[in-house]
Amino acid sequence: MKISDFQTKDVINIVDGKKLGQITDLELDLRQGRIDAVIVPQFTKVFGLFGSSGTEIVIPWRSIVKIGADVVLVRLDESKTIRAEEDDLHVRS
Repeated sequence: MKISDFQTKDVINIVDGKKLGQITDLELDLRQGRIDAVIVPQFTKVFGLFGSSGTEIVIPWRSIVKIGADVVLVRLDESKTIRAEEDDLHVRS
């Protein structure tokens, strides 16, 4: 499967049924040759319009439940990992 295949699928959290967005990037473990996590930008609604908030949701590969034809189902609880794009820090929400 190619990254472009991932980028066309919606990411849905099965815990609360919310659409998280679409995958924009991957975190790779080059030594092991595997995907560690998928990255989904977090969007906010400002004045009725959607815009990027400058943060990303980092979804560990182990949290992916199913990759379907149209969606990627993930299991994320309240302690999902959020990372600010500009300083690349991990912050718990």
